[in-house]
Amino acid sequence: MSTEGRTSRRAVPTQLAALAAGVTEATIRKWASRGKLTRYGRPSRAEYDLDEILSLLAQKEAALT
Repeated sequence: MSTEGRTSRRAVPTQLAALAAGVTEATIRKWASRGKLTRYGRPSRAEYDLDEILSLLAQKEAALT
């Protein structure tokens, strides 16, 4: 089975997303509720795309410079 052309997510739970971004879990949830991040997973277990988080952080950094 070929995976060419597919985009795969590197989904991480809220706690790891917060750790990767250097923010609190509440901030990750707030970003998701405001549409800055896409929330994946089940209703009882949120997950976030690590690449999307890193992209958001890069955008924030670029806006500061």
